[in-house]
Amino acid sequence: MLKVTVVSENTVGTPENLVGEWGLSLFIEKNGRKILFDTGEQGNLLSNAAALGLDLKQVETLVLSHGHSDHTGGLRAFLRYRGRLPVYAHPALFTSHYTGDRPRYIGVPFCREELESSGADFVFTREPREILPGIWVSGEIPRETSFEKPDNKLYCLENGKKISPDPLLDDLSLYCVIPEGLVIILGCAHAGLVNIIKHARKITGVSQIYAIIGGTHLGPAPASQQEAAFTFLQDLDLRLLAANHCTGLSAIARLASLFGSRFQFAPAGSTFKLPLQES
Repeated sequence: MLKVTVVSENTVGTPENLVGEWGLSLFIEKNGRKILFDTGEQGNLLSNAAALGLDLKQVETLVLSHGHSDHTGGLRAFLRYRGRLPVYAHPALFTSHYTGDRPRYIGVPFCREELESSGADFVFTREPREILPGIWVSGEIPRETSFEKPDNKLYCLENGKKISPDPLLDDLSLYCVIPEGLVIILGCAHAGLVNIIKHARKITGVSQIYAIIGGTHLGPAPASQQEAAFTFLQDLDLRLLAANHCTGLSAIARLASLFGSRFQFAPAGSTFKLPLQES
C-alpha cells in the first residue's frame, strides 16, 4: 500500500489544530518506508505532523521538488528535529529565484553550508533515480510539450544576469509504482504537468496513470494551456486526481466538475491510501 498525507498546504482540513501556510509538504509511506517530500514555507510541518500522528523522526529520506521558499522554508526546522539524512534535489536547487516587478527573492532561504551543518546530506541528481523500491525521483524533466510554457512572472539571476522566464530546471517530481499503475506526486509541476506525466511513463515503463497528487501550477497558466492540460488529463483514465497548492481555486473548481468523484481537493490533513478501496 502507498499512503500519502498532506502535512502542510495553503489550506487546512481536519483536525482543527492544523496550521495553514503558503507551501507544500507531503509524508509518503510505502511498505513501511517513509519519505518526506518538501517542507512547506515556515516550519509548521512539525506541529502539523504531531497533530496528524506522524513521526518525522522515522523519515529516512527527504526529497525537495525545487528551490522555492514555499517548499524549502521548513528545511532547517525539520533537519534540526530529525537529524542527519539524505536529501535528494536537483543540482540547481540553490538557484537565485525571484518574482515581481520589484525583485522579491523566493529561493531557498538558507545557504547550503547551514543546511549541511544542520544534517542535510545532499544527493544532487539530474538523472532519474530509484531511491526506494518502486519510488523514483524524476530527475530533470524534458520540456517537450508545445503548449506548456514557463510562468512569465518568475525569473532567476545567473552570474548577475536576469533570465526570464525562469526555466526552473530544478523542478522534480516523485513517481511511485503500485500494482494498479503509476502514482505521480507533484511539488509545483513547473516543468509542465503533461511533460511530467510523459517522463514518468518513460522512466518507469508504466503507462497506466492511477493517481496524481499535489500542485499542478495550472492556476497561473493561460486559459488555453489549462484547457489543453484538462483534455490531456481526461484521456488518462485516472482513478484519483488530488490537487492543491498552486493549482488555484478556479482550476480546482474546473477539475472537480470534469472528474467528479475521482477528484479530491487536498488541504493539510488529507490522507490518500492507494489503491483506493472499492465502495
